[in-house]
Amino acid sequence: MIVSPCISICKNDPVTGYCYGCARNAEEIKIWKEKNTSEEWKRNNLVEIKSRMVGWQLNSFIDSYNYKVNNGISLFKKKKLNE
Repeated sequence: MIVSPCISICKNDPVTGYCYGCARNAEEIKIWKEKNTSEEWKRNNLVEIKSRMVGWQLNSFIDSYNYKVNNGISLFKKKKLNE
């Protein structure tokens, strides 16, 4: 199972429409939630969204997503819970 790229920073850029946290647009977020979405589509979408990010955004996403895959929670959500 491929884990959703949502890292709990759910704010969209008003110009691009991409989420600041995961770089998905509204349609991609919707497709991720559908039961019949294939693992292949999800793998390809992960590559695509990473290609939209650069620098600190990409590094932060990778760190938080990897943490989420291994621990079931994003770093941002973990920090919020610990406050």
